[in-house]
Formats: sequence, structure tokens, C-alpha cells
Amino acid sequence: MIPLQTALTARGFTELTPVQTAVTNTALVDSDMLVSAQTGSGKTVGFGLALGPTLLGNRDRFAAASAPLALIIAPTRELAIQVKRELAWLYAETGVVMASCVGGMDMRDERRALTRGAHIVVATPGRLRDHIMRGSIDLSTIRGVVLDEADEMLDLGFREDLEFILGKCPEDRRTLMFSATVPAQIARLAKTYQKNAVRLAVESGGSQHADITYQAMFVANHDAENAIINLLRFHEAPNAIVFCNTRAMVNRVTTRLSNRGFLVVALSGELTQSERTNALQAMRDGRARVCVATDVAARGIDLPNLELVINAELPSNHETLLHRSGRTGRAGRKGISALIITSKVRSKAIRILKSAKLDAEWIDAPSADSIRAQDEVRLLSDPMWTDAVTEGEVDIIASLTNKFDATQLAAAILRTYNLRHSAPEHLSAVTSEKTHKERAPFGPSVWFSINGGRNQGVEVRRLLPIVCNAGNITKDDIGAIRIQDDITYIEIQESTAKGFISALGKDRKIEGSFVVTRLKEAPEVSNLPKPRFESKSNTKSVSNSPKNSRGNRPKANSNDKDTPAIASSKRVWKTNSSETENTKPAGPIDWDDAPAPRIKKPKISSKIIPKTKGKSRFSKGPSTLEKAVKDGSVSELKKPRHKTNKNRTHSNAAPKVGKPNSKKNKARRAAASEGSQPPRRKV
Repeated sequence: MIPLQTALTARGFTELTPVQTAVTNTALVDSDMLVSAQTGSGKTVGFGLALGPTLLGNRDRFAAASAPLALIIAPTRELAIQVKRELAWLYAETGVVMASCVGGMDMRDERRALTRGAHIVVATPGRLRDHIMRGSIDLSTIRGVVLDEADEMLDLGFREDLEFILGKCPEDRRTLMFSATVPAQIARLAKTYQKNAVRLAVESGGSQHADITYQAMFVANHDAENAIINLLRFHEAPNAIVFCNTRAMVNRVTTRLSNRGFLVVALSGELTQSERTNALQAMRDGRARVCVATDVAARGIDLPNLELVINAELPSNHETLLHRSGRTGRAGRKGISALIITSKVRSKAIRILKSAKLDAEWIDAPSADSIRAQDEVRLLSDPMWTDAVTEGEVDIIASLTNKFDATQLAAAILRTYNLRHSAPEHLSAVTSEKTHKERAPFGPSVWFSINGGRNQGVEVRRLLPIVCNAGNITKDDIGAIRIQDDITYIEIQESTAKGFISALGKDRKIEGSFVVTRLKEAPEVSNLPKPRFESKSNTKSVSNSPKNSRGNRPKANSNDKDTPAIASSKRVWKTNSSETENTKPAGPIDWDDAPAPRIKKPKISSKIIPKTKGKSRFSKGPSTLEKAVKDGSVSELKKPRHKTNKNRTHSNAAPKVGKPNSKKNKARRAAASEGSQPPRRKV
């Protein structure tokens, strides 16, 4: 296609990307295709080139526009507008007429554009379905349909819309599906609506994007937003995008960056279509250099000179991380994808990177000193030092050099440069490995005992404030606390021990009954934790694992009905450990005894006995009402017996109700009382 080749040359294309080469293979001119390729691999230009022979045939220009020939369906409004912009320059020499149908735009303008005629229609699924149902668009002449970012459209819930749209298109159409990944639902959709589709999986020679450098930065929890500022200041990228998970976080980060002097715009679902369009246009025009966005809003957008992607919050899965990072490193340009990781999400970050098969470089976030050093390099390499002096600048330069010396002029330039840039943030030092803070030596101390332990319900969290209040000391004066079964030991600083004893009083009691006693030396205590299971008698521990001894228990003799049941309500497992030798069971145990016979529940009588207050039918002994029925003083209530009603209606199964006061029934009753036959209706 000569017009398309001319457009590529004018755009500066010297060679096609792998995905563009694959889809333009002459052997696949009339074939349906299911293409998967990395983000930023040139899929938009690729399906534009693939549609050329289908739409133009052997001609170089389109005929007059009427009903559309091709549908391009994208998941978001921004991506649809971007696709329309890309195809506009690619088909500029062919006389193409394009129209867009996206949510958020005036539907009347779109209907008028469709009525005037268009060769290619770029749309989002929901708005396109609306136009089809209203009869605003004629799909009878469609030759090709392209689903761009098909996986994202299914994730957003557009499956029914896509099935409706594809069902309205001619069956002899050509269907092209482009996606970064091909999950099972995409494969099922392709199998249903494509004919003998060719599967193209275009790889870049490795699992990781060759043009994207991944960096993981471990920062303190309170320094996450400060790290964003330092990253933007360190790289000074022409364009950068910061990804957040929620709209609230987008607003928060946008406000913070704006207050620090960054040229920033926001991109989220709460903005109107005009606001989102203006935000992207500001990034393209250079009026803004930082875009703070959510995942859905920024899906598939292509910003010029986007060299830095910052993940302010980790995505939910590795596919989203790949899509985020794919905003940079597009069409052969290099880019950086930085992940800001706090201690709360460190394990999640490692898991996502492993799932995505990414090799990230773990580095420290840029510090204030490194940013100042980078500013010095940028200042000295600024083109202003080598630019020629213009005639209009000669007089002011002579005036400045005569009035100020070189040092003053250099200081003024440095101050001016610093005023144009935000000051860096100072980040707290943090290591990626977890460190345990060792406690400083407690010093000289005195030990006390309390006549209460685990069995009395003593716990550190409750004991600590009680001791502090009773002894008029602070928690810093208390060292170790060792709680045993029936006694507790407390270590108190020697300097405060005398005041502690005086505050307790003569009886030295706390909480009424617990007595505090001073010890002559440190006790020998065990630091073993509290046993998880204990019998009612104060035993040390009982093994709670029945797996090794469950089959060793002898079977009970079911014929021995005179054997008493086991009195203990706890199940005691047979073990070989020495810990159970001194265990005192709660009742007599004989493994040869049979289990206690089951007590049969009383049969419920068919007689209806009203329930009396405070007395159950199944309680021991007859109730007052039962005694009265037995004596005959009260008649027994019997369950009413209903005969089968044959006159039930079919609709509501309710019996038919007659009219006893009708003239006919009154006459029948009168005749029956007189002994004569009632009058009958003549037939």
C-alpha cells in the first residue's frame, strides 16, 4: 500500500516492529488473527496496516463515505481517541473519513457524523451498542472489526456488549483481536466469533521488556510520598506518570505535587470526558509534565517522551504492573518503571515481580544529596552555556559584567536555577532486612513475687498497670516479668524498690488478695509458654495430637451394657510421652468398658398439649396441665382431622366458598324444614 508506506516514511519509520511485520504478512491478508504482544510494541499501527488491503483493495484512495467499512473497538475513551489519532495520520493520503463513538461525548454530534458517512468508526463498546440499538449506524457493509486490548474489555465487563456488536456485523467480515495477554475467556471469544483464526504470539526475545528498566525502592512507611517527589526531581523526565489504586489517592498525590511546584494533572474516572481530554492534551503540549492516574483511566494511553513510570501503590496483580510499565519504553524508546515499596507490601512486591518474571534492581530512593549532585550535572550541561549571544542581549550583558563580578553572577544563576525546581525531601534511612532491636541492660534490680500465676488468670497486659498504680512506679522501672502456674516474678529497678515497697503498704497486697513478697535473689524460672490444653486438675501439659495413637485404643465391647460411662467430659489421648504419666484423669477410665448406652428420646405424641409457661413437654415429671387431663377435669385437645376437600381451585388451592344467604340456598333451607324438595332450575 503506497499511501500507507508514504505515511510511515514521513513519520520517521525506518523499519517495522516485530508485531507489525507479523500482521502484514501477505499470506494472512484475508485471515482472522488473534495477536498477543507486549504493550508499546506498535499494535495500533500494526492493525492499521493489516486493515489496509481489506478496506482499500487495489485502490489507493477511499470512495465517497457512506456506511462504515471498519469498526475499531477500544476499552476506554482515551484509548479510542488515541487510536483515532494514530490512524488519522496513517491513512491521511487515502482520503479517509473517520468518526468516533465514545462515552462522555455528545451523542447527537456522533449521530450526525455517522449520518454524513464514515469509512472507519472508532468506538467504545457501550456507546457503540447504544448507537446500534437506536439505529444510528448501519453495519451491513462492515468488512473488518478490530478489538484492541480485548483482555481489558472483558475485565471491565464488556463481554455482553462485544457479543451483541459482533452478532450484528456481517458473517463474512474479518475479525482481528489484539491483546497483551490471551486468557481462557479471550480464547473462547475468538473461537466463537472468528473463523480459522491465526494465532500470533509476538515475543521480544525474552520475558522482560528490553527497553524498560525496573527499579524497586524500599522506603519507610511515612516516606512513600516523599520518595515520589525525589524520584521526579532526580530524573527530571520530560513526561512522567504516577499510578495510584484509588481516586482518593490520585487527588492526594496531585495536591501534594502541585503544592511543591510540579506541573501536574490528574486522570481518574471521576473526571468528565472534557477534563480528561484536556489533561492529556496538556501533557502533549508541555503545559504539564506529571500525570497522576488510576489504572483504568490510563489504560493504553501513549504520551510523548514518557520516560518515567512511578508505581506509588502496588497493583493487584502482575498483569497490571506490565500494563503500567508499558506506558514507557514504547516504539524503541527507553524508560524506567519504579516501584515504591514499604515494609507493609514488601512480600507482595516480591510475589508480583516473581509472577511477572521481572528482574528488578533493588536500589535506595534518591536522597537529597544525590539530587543536588544531579542538579549540578544538569546545570553545567545546560545548552544555555553554549548558545550564541544575540544582539538584543549584548547591552544587558555589558551592564551586568560592569556592575557585578563573576562570583555574584554565578551565584545569581544558581539561585535562579534552584527557584525553578522543588527542594528535595530528606528520607529516613531504612534497610530491606528486618532488624530486631536489642534491649539495653536493665541494671541493678530487685526481684519480687506475687502469689498468683496462670491458673489464677494473671496476664502481663493486666498485671503491668496494676503494679505501676499500686507501687507508684512507671513501666520503665519494671524489667522482666515471669508468669508461672501459681506464682509470678517481677523485676524492679533497685533505685525504685524502696519506694515501691512503701507505696504498697504494710500488707503489701494488690487487687485485694495478691501478696507481693521481696526475694533475696533472682529466681530460677522457666520461660516456657503456657500450655495450650490443660485438664481441670493442674497438670503441666497434655498432648493434643491423636494421630499417632488413635488406632491403638482397644475397641469397646458393645455387648457389655452394665459398664459405667466415662465420667470425664474431656477426651484423653493415649501417648507414649512421659508428660502424661502424672496426668490425673478426671474420672475412672477403663479402655475395655463399653460406651454408655444412648438414652432414647421420648416419642412425640400426636396429641396436641398446649405449652405452659416455664414448663416443657420433655421435662421430668408431668406438668399441671397433664395431671388435669389425666384426672379428667380438663378435656384433652385433639388434633383436628380435615377431610380431603375435592373442591379446591387449580390456581390457589383454596376451597370454594358458597353463598349461604343467596335466594336459592334460602329456598332450599325452607323446603328442607317443611319436608318438601327444594325447587330446581329448569334446564
